[in-house]
Amino acid sequence: MENPSLDLQLKTLPREPGVYQYYDIEGKLIYVGKAKNIKKRVSSYFAKTHENGKTRVLVKKIANIKHIVVETEKDALLLENNLIKKYQPRYNVLLKDDKSYPWICIKKERFPRVFSTRRVFKDGSEYFGPYTSMKTVHTLLDLIKGLYHLRTCNFNLSEEKIESGKYKVCLEYHLGNCKGPCEGFQKEEEYNQYIIAIREILKGNFKDSLSQFKTQMKQLAQEMQFEDAQRIKEKIEILENYQAKSTIVNPKISNVDVFTIKSDEGYGYVNFLQLSYGSIIRSHTLEIKKKLDETDKQLLELAITEIRQRFTSNSTEIYVPFKVDLGEDLKVTIPKLGDKKRILELSLRNAKYYRMERFKQVKIVDPDRHANRIMAQMKLDLRLSEEPRHIECFDNSNIQGTNPVAACVVFKDGKPSKRDYRHFNIKTVDGPDDFASMEEVVYRRYKRLLDENQSLPQLIIIDGGKGQLSSALKSLDALNLRKKIAIIGIAKRLEELFYPDDPIPLYLDKKSETLKIIQQLRNEAHRFGIEHHRNRRSKNALTTELETIPGIGEQTVVALMKQFKSVKRIAEADEKDLEQVVGQSRAKKIKAYYKSK
Repeated sequence: MENPSLDLQLKTLPREPGVYQYYDIEGKLIYVGKAKNIKKRVSSYFAKTHENGKTRVLVKKIANIKHIVVETEKDALLLENNLIKKYQPRYNVLLKDDKSYPWICIKKERFPRVFSTRRVFKDGSEYFGPYTSMKTVHTLLDLIKGLYHLRTCNFNLSEEKIESGKYKVCLEYHLGNCKGPCEGFQKEEEYNQYIIAIREILKGNFKDSLSQFKTQMKQLAQEMQFEDAQRIKEKIEILENYQAKSTIVNPKISNVDVFTIKSDEGYGYVNFLQLSYGSIIRSHTLEIKKKLDETDKQLLELAITEIRQRFTSNSTEIYVPFKVDLGEDLKVTIPKLGDKKRILELSLRNAKYYRMERFKQVKIVDPDRHANRIMAQMKLDLRLSEEPRHIECFDNSNIQGTNPVAACVVFKDGKPSKRDYRHFNIKTVDGPDDFASMEEVVYRRYKRLLDENQSLPQLIIIDGGKGQLSSALKSLDALNLRKKIAIIGIAKRLEELFYPDDPIPLYLDKKSETLKIIQQLRNEAHRFGIEHHRNRRSKNALTTELETIPGIGEQTVVALMKQFKSVKRIAEADEKDLEQVVGQSRAKKIKAYYKSK
């Protein structure tokens, strides 16, 4: 190590859990990390050569190391999260979410109001949330309003003011939405029973309210008060309908947080579901921008800490897809089957949907980021040494063995570059020989690029299996390009990807973007080749017919086709019209030919 000061700091680091901080030569905090063993973790940065380029740059910039020792790894995780949020070091992940979330407030006052708010005050009121969707808040408030008569005015309903007759009932009372506590028409005890029931509904517990309403309905029916009993029945139906929609899994699964992650080269997407009595009472997805080569485990641990802090979660159990280290106070469950597994899969599906939505948005507003992500993913999926910014795909066409042609299509940054497309008429091969044709066109293509000193692709895709791939390789060998350009073959039947000197094909996920781009390349090459093949066959068929007429040569045929566009029009044209193009003598021969047919 070149820096003796750093070497000394490394030797004196503690072997306790805690947080380490890296500073650059200007004293700026550039990275924060947590560890079970600070000395072991920090030393690992300097003990090996890192594959990730950003990590190598980070290590070179470290001029000073500071640390904070804590009791447990859970404390380290909390401290790391707080420091990252406060200082936003350059090389730490970026948690992208600066929204203000809505809450439902039960105000601390006589005859408490229940309303939505985005501001939380420490005034003794109860706040439920935060909710990630205002739609959820409105749905819950509408449900509560349909079940219970609550006041909406902001009067100070003290006993003295009510008894003095300071207030008069408003329109809400006459509409039946409020029972008029402002004039003493409703007792505080009855109103507080409403608040107790509402509190349970906001926690996701509908059981107590349903039981209470059913008891009331039976009592009213026994007393022959059928209209009132019907009104209670309608409230039961409202509550049961809401419960049926919101209950996802077994109601016994309560007070549980569910976390899953879906990541790619540059970003991680962590979904959070909070369950209470089998219902999802909260859902949120957090986007995390990677700065180094962070693992899913590292990202998920940081996201869980951040999300639970942000949403003030007190759940004692979490469901996750793999083991995470979050301290001994929290029960970590990795579901394998049943309802628990089902809710984990639902969370992962939400993370994937969010990721796809972000891709679509980014593709529109930031196409460069979209291209960079696709290229990085293709490099990883196809086991390439560099990103395939320039890809070329070859396909042969020879329907019924006639007019053999080939096509080369070019994609740059994952998009078609149509001006670079090329057609090839097969010159050195007699008859339908796909292997020999592939060898010819690949050789011709890259011989020309080399001769003209043009840029070569990073990846060649051959439409076909091992045979076509081997033929293409012969040409690359002849041009001494074997190790300079990556080349793969794709077989149509099972979308198998073949590599040189590897008998076992690669199978990509059918939904992967890498496979979709390869399929798009293959389909585009096929379309482009077929189009050229049809044009050649049509031209050959038409020109052959015209050239059979005595005295009509190739130049005459070209002149006629330019003027009349088709053989049919030539056949139907007047002799005078033909004379203007090819002269009187040839015009007579053409008309005589078509009259004799």
